[in-house]
Amino acid sequence: MPEGKILLKSGTLWTSVKEQTTQALQCGALLSIPTEFEFVEQDGVLFLVRILSNLNRKKAAKEKQEKQTANSGKEFNPFLPYEEDLFVADISDTHVCILNKFNVVDYHLLIITRAFEEQESLLTQEDFAALWACIADFDGLAFYNGGKIAGASQRHKHLQLVPLPLAPSGSQTPIEPLLASAKFQDAIATIPGLPFLHAFALLDPDWVQSPLTAAEALLERYHALLRAVGLDAVNDNKQSGAYNLLATREWMFIVPRSQEHFQSISINSLGFAGALLVRNEQEMQLLKSQGPMNILKNVAVPI
Repeated sequence: MPEGKILLKSGTLWTSVKEQTTQALQCGALLSIPTEFEFVEQDGVLFLVRILSNLNRKKAAKEKQEKQTANSGKEFNPFLPYEEDLFVADISDTHVCILNKFNVVDYHLLIITRAFEEQESLLTQEDFAALWACIADFDGLAFYNGGKIAGASQRHKHLQLVPLPLAPSGSQTPIEPLLASAKFQDAIATIPGLPFLHAFALLDPDWVQSPLTAAEALLERYHALLRAVGLDAVNDNKQSGAYNLLATREWMFIVPRSQEHFQSISINSLGFAGALLVRNEQEMQLLKSQGPMNILKNVAVPI
């Protein structure tokens, strides 16, 4: 990390997350969206598919944001300032951690930049230092929706972190069984079972012991993955195309995107971990009839 330091005290994040979740639910700042889920199998992957049972809260909030934008003439930014009742911890001098207001998964965290940065700007060493400070204390799946086409709903740069495992039973992530078949060429691999352009790399789990030191290695690995999928051409630190990035303590995975939706179904990074979200029974039937892996292929870049 060029400058700066980690402010988060080691071993405190998970406790802070649970305490703030309780408080935010009680005061109404946290508006969890209830879901039911089932598994849909395709190509050796048991996809976790959640179906939303009530979108009214998020819809009302979106309408309120649009009204504020229209009245002020400025795009509404929910992170500047963020809601104090959603605040979890200061991570570094460049990042803070807050709860995701409309969470579908319990304890869903957002790691946001203190100052405005575009979501379509490339990740930095500071981003990785802040993320790894969190992941050291919170064994989760980190992800980044690189641009609107990749499922980003806000322009202000934010990484996300959800607890593992994603499902109550089975692998840490539904895609995990395929990762063991990774075919490496030097440090970068492809996964034979995935029918879309992607790149995969292993990480050193010991990096969580020193997030500041790890950040430089993580940044190098990230740029190697970008190059592997043809997204390395940059202009003023802006990404050259939309992509989804996923990471755990053990691995990092990138998927370039061609479109945000398959028909009415929106796909973000979690889809490529094998966890999909549909809004109603009609979308669930569409997903089953088309096949979840086929849907991912459709919104990614087929190979």
